[in-house]
Amino acid sequence: MNKKFLYIGSAVVILAAGYFAFTKLRGAEQTYTFEAAKVGKGTISNTVTATGTLEAIKTVMVGTQVSGVIEKLYVDFNSLVKKGQLLAQLDETPLLAQLDQSKASVDMAEAQVKYQKATYERYKALIAKKLIAQSDFDLAEYNYLNSQASLKNAKSVYDKNRINLSYARIYSPIDGIILNRAVDEGQTVAASFNTPTLFTIANDLTQMRVEAKIDEADIGQISMNQRVQFTVDAFPDLKFAGSVSEIRKQPVVTSNVVTYTVIIQAPNPDTKLMPGMTASTTIYVNEKVDIQVVPGKALRFNPEDAVYEAYLKTLPSEVAGKMAKTVAKSESGNTKSSFIWIKNGSEINRIEVKIGENDGINYELLSGLNQGDEIVLAMTAVKATVATKTVAKSPFMPQRPGQKK
Repeated sequence: MNKKFLYIGSAVVILAAGYFAFTKLRGAEQTYTFEAAKVGKGTISNTVTATGTLEAIKTVMVGTQVSGVIEKLYVDFNSLVKKGQLLAQLDETPLLAQLDQSKASVDMAEAQVKYQKATYERYKALIAKKLIAQSDFDLAEYNYLNSQASLKNAKSVYDKNRINLSYARIYSPIDGIILNRAVDEGQTVAASFNTPTLFTIANDLTQMRVEAKIDEADIGQISMNQRVQFTVDAFPDLKFAGSVSEIRKQPVVTSNVVTYTVIIQAPNPDTKLMPGMTASTTIYVNEKVDIQVVPGKALRFNPEDAVYEAYLKTLPSEVAGKMAKTVAKSESGNTKSSFIWIKNGSEINRIEVKIGENDGINYELLSGLNQGDEIVLAMTAVKATVATKTVAKSPFMPQRPGQKK
């Protein structure tokens, strides 16, 4: 009899423990976590990036039109020069000799003209009295006209040699700074076929320009006066400002890649920027500052149906019914509309909004929400933490051999 009651008691204990564990697990509730953000102000911008080269706005190559030996240099690298300032002088000795020679030719031509003119006048008087043959007069007239032509030729050679002598002194054509000096004193320069470059002068390094190469896929977005920021390797922590001043239509084809040159004005008041530097440019093709923005993640968020239905069951029936009607109404509207879920306490609601420009991350908010509204970015269902299940065992039940007590 005692043994029978012992078995019945053990069974009751086991059933009670199982029921307790079942109700414990069944009663485990789900909680819902939300990733949220607030509507705030920000900047929407779309950009085009490109590399370019810094150049002075105006660069002049100064050369020589006559050959000779550099006798004297009056400027050097980085020298500041004024328009009309003497930069260099060639040896004038051979040029002076040529000028003297041409002057002698002029004198000889003038004497010839004087002689032929006198002869012509005498023959003219004689032919009028028919004292000489017509052929003699014609010859005298020819010689006189020919001497006049020879005089003009001699004078032109003289003027040319005089101008060449003036070319022996090389002057600056602009105000600026010497970027490059390509010759030294005593060096011979030859101007037979082309003009050799002696100096490179930049007019003003406080105003620079960037010649940026824009890909053909992006050139359609570029327009005049767009804002530009760029950096150079020499000052990686500094950002320099500029603006688009010229869009050249001539394509540049390199290895079957088509680019277009865009000129960017770049003020350089501190003269930190130097010609030839490589600039990494960012052109702001579309920019809106201090506007209401929302993350793109908020527009893409939509809770899973099963999660949302389970979430509604955790709310009071009146609230859940109202939320369900709001969602159903918004879904029955225009499918092209944009919606955002907002969070108000424990409730979330779907709101239709109007959006504008975007930069791929944030969107411009035109209407539908107010600044400071809390918007939902993600929703996750999480089971509540359940204590470790302990199965009650009867102290009277036999155990398998080797099992821990």
